[in-house]
Amino acid sequence: MDLDALRAARQDDWERLDALAKRGRVLDGPETDELVERYRAGASDLSLLQSTAGSTAIGDRLSVTLSRARLRFTGMPEQPLAALARFVALSLPAALYRIRWTTLAVAIATVVVALLWAWWILADPRVLASLGSDADFRQLVEHDFVDYYSENPAASFAGAVWTNNAWIAAQCVAFGITGIWVPYVILGNAQNLGTTGAVMFAYDEGDTFFAYIAPHGQLELWCVFIAAAAGLHIFWAWVAPGRRTRTASLAAAGRSLVTVAIGTAFFLLVSGIVEGFVTPAPWPWPVKIGIGTLAWVAVLVYTWVVGRRAVRAGETGDLAEFDRGVRAPVAG
Repeated sequence: MDLDALRAARQDDWERLDALAKRGRVLDGPETDELVERYRAGASDLSLLQSTAGSTAIGDRLSVTLSRARLRFTGMPEQPLAALARFVALSLPAALYRIRWTTLAVAIATVVVALLWAWWILADPRVLASLGSDADFRQLVEHDFVDYYSENPAASFAGAVWTNNAWIAAQCVAFGITGIWVPYVILGNAQNLGTTGAVMFAYDEGDTFFAYIAPHGQLELWCVFIAAAAGLHIFWAWVAPGRRTRTASLAAAGRSLVTVAIGTAFFLLVSGIVEGFVTPAPWPWPVKIGIGTLAWVAVLVYTWVVGRRAVRAGETGDLAEFDRGVRAPVAG
């Protein structure tokens, strides 16, 4: 192939394509059509060059021009820092705000089940006796319950509880579509709380139970409630899709609420730090509980204030329209 002849014949077209690709303003309709047409022609030229002459300086320059042109009509990926800022300021708080009432309902259900379970155990000594021996209970009350928070180095303990709780929260979101996993986790969690609380109260250590649970438990449990609420919303998205198809409804819910799994992972990191470093610390209990309360209230403010502002601005927690692709038309 005569490269010089090809360059002489096509140079003006390539330069015009490069000029369109570099143009700073938004292209109008005719210019966009021209960009696409010249891009296709340039791609054919590049294919011819590479198949007959291999790697050449002319081909390399044309490849750069084509890459620049392709970005004009496909869009550039969002910068990582901009994407992170959008996630923190808009996507996550909007998703949390959308499920706020379900989160509260899950919290109330957990507390009610835990209280009823504890009352059932305490009301009948035979139920308590069926759960274990007196020696086992005394070991729990006098040693295990308190030692659990300090028997390992604070950093490794905080990391362990963080990963465990984040995994539970992620499961609630991921498996929420089944409609079974979330109630199973919530009921199991409520029963565990009720059982432990009942044993501690039965041996006159109810104050110890709340003193050690309250610093980290407020935020930790709330994160589980958030994840459970997200899972339930994903389940409901395909049960009652409304005017959309079930696939479209489920996809939208999954995209917008999977952010909850990421957000709760961060919140649970804070909870893990509190549990590892604050709960076992030799500080006054009002101080430790106050730290935990401040962390929990911060998440509530983030949800209700920042989230409400994001939703009013039109944010849903879903991907941007370009990123999520073309939607199928629906009736109405």
